[in-house]
Amino acid sequence: MTARHFDTLLVANRGEIALRIMRTARRMGIRTVAVYSTADRDSPHVAYADRAFLLGEAPPRESYLCIERIVAAAKECGAQAVHPGYGFLAENADFAAAVEAAGLIFVGPTAEAINLMGNKAAAKEQMISAGVPCIPGYQGSDQDDTVFVSAAKTLGYPLMIKSAAGGGGRGMRLVTEAGQIEAALASARSEARTAFGSDELILERAISEARHIEVQVFADTQGNVVHLGERDCSVQRRHQKLIEESPSPAVSPELREKFGAAAVQAARSIGYRGAGTIEFLLDASGEFYFMEMNTRLQVEHGVTELVTGLDLVEWQLRVAMGESLPLTQAGIRLEGHAIEVRLCAEDTQKDFLPQTGDVLLWEPAAAARTDTALANGLSISPYYDSMAAKVMTHGGTRAEAVSRLATACEQTVLLGVRHNLGFLRDCLKHPEFAAGGANTGFIAQYFPSDDRAQRELPTAVVTAAALIYSKTALGQTWTNAQGLYSLVELAPQDGAPVRLLRVRVRRDGAIEVSPYPGPAAADVQVVLRASQTADSISFEAGSVHYRLRYARAADDALWLHYEGRQYLFYDILHARADAGEAAGAGGGSLRAALAGRLVAVQARAGETVAKGQTLVVLESMKMEHSVCAPFDGTIEEVLCTQGEQVMAGKVLVRVAPAATSESTESP
Repeated sequence: MTARHFDTLLVANRGEIALRIMRTARRMGIRTVAVYSTADRDSPHVAYADRAFLLGEAPPRESYLCIERIVAAAKECGAQAVHPGYGFLAENADFAAAVEAAGLIFVGPTAEAINLMGNKAAAKEQMISAGVPCIPGYQGSDQDDTVFVSAAKTLGYPLMIKSAAGGGGRGMRLVTEAGQIEAALASARSEARTAFGSDELILERAISEARHIEVQVFADTQGNVVHLGERDCSVQRRHQKLIEESPSPAVSPELREKFGAAAVQAARSIGYRGAGTIEFLLDASGEFYFMEMNTRLQVEHGVTELVTGLDLVEWQLRVAMGESLPLTQAGIRLEGHAIEVRLCAEDTQKDFLPQTGDVLLWEPAAAARTDTALANGLSISPYYDSMAAKVMTHGGTRAEAVSRLATACEQTVLLGVRHNLGFLRDCLKHPEFAAGGANTGFIAQYFPSDDRAQRELPTAVVTAAALIYSKTALGQTWTNAQGLYSLVELAPQDGAPVRLLRVRVRRDGAIEVSPYPGPAAADVQVVLRASQTADSISFEAGSVHYRLRYARAADDALWLHYEGRQYLFYDILHARADAGEAAGAGGGSLRAALAGRLVAVQARAGETVAKGQTLVVLESMKMEHSVCAPFDGTIEEVLCTQGEQVMAGKVLVRVAPAATSESTESP
């Protein structure tokens, strides 16, 4: 490839991914072009770019996945090169070919390499021929269910079903016994077809207590291939990564050389170009196996940048211009330790269900690198991935880096949408993780769903909520309300019981917060002095000083941030609602837990259903979520249609419980 310099770059992605690439391009003196959907008009990546081009409506199929519109935008805006980011079309061979066919430079590998490695079945065959160790499995072209059942019997259980066309945990199912495989195949095919446009599957033997290790590789057009060390991505939920670090605490220098050599051989065997990641599983015995190759830059590339001191996007751009790699293998050094968590909009207490909402208050930690496109007033929509930011730290040792990241999780403030930072902080502080022993079963083993629930509300949080809600009733300045009191009935949105509290301003200016009715108990009464700013409240209780961040939503919901966790309250004293119907708890009204598109409606009015039977399948944030019958019964009403876009809370189906028959036998 001859040198092909360019001065204008279109980034075919959105949010923090686009921002990350544009910052490097701008530093290199390259003009940037953003593309966006109608949902992203106010996104920071649009404002940051030199030019921006509207692709279409919010759903990705009508915007970020429209190859023709993106190529047309590049030509109209005068861009000579297109960077795909690391999502959407980044691993789409047709996109790479279309960019090159239009006379533009594709910042990434060739379409042939993407096509080969983008299919897990073809990739495994290629790696086997290249001498790279692979997980035993079935990756044949015959996709009939009977073939998979037969192959599963030969391989033995447990097994993993995987989509051949994509990753990210989509189209992936764990099967532990023969009776599960047919249903798992159907479910995996459906999700894979929705996510990747292909329902081709493969089978692999499930490796228990494994480490997920990936190696960053880079190749130029002169035949040079290097690796930049490994990343440990073992802490996952739903087969999607949550915590990534480099180097891996489980990889010795000798094993690192073996990993690196295998990764370089894999890239060299396909004539690779640009940035790529070879993913492996490392078992408890020290053996490792190829899983897949991601033909793009990874979300977690930042930790590699922190330990190498290199800008990997700059390397991508220079390779795309035809330059040689900036360093040889001997010149690459790993210094210290880096670690990252993925801040995701999800409810950790409800099986990590993705969440949507408006960002009321966003403030990243000062002592961390945070890659994001969050901003106050923006909405987290159901159309895109739930990851909202990446928070990274670096230290001289692993313990130092982990400690800094745990603190950064506590100091990062995001209010207005549920997220996982408090849970991630707990993961970082767990003794097993601190000891470097976490594998892919870490969350399931140490953080089962019951342990993720918030059982008790901190006194400081309850006190702050009562003070904030009572301030309006008592006047905008506490000094004007001496001797007066207000009642607040707090309804926490995390399963904790409702609390009725009295807030009284004493003659000496101190404030009492106590349960109502009845005398205040010494262990719950708090006497304090309070002051507030627009988004924080500070007070003293005894000899301890507290400061909490907060935000009020349009529906009068109160969001509080305290010690790395968020809390959501409503004051229901004067605005009581039918909580049972609103939540659908204990009744037969099945509601959408989040906004999204209905990809399947299997319920029919009058039909008899069994508890746990899937009635509706909702697609949101690139994942499918089943809405199931809460009990045995009969469908009374179906209030939705397939293909419909629904908002969170919409009633989808009403189910009447089955009548309980009483015995007529004599005692």
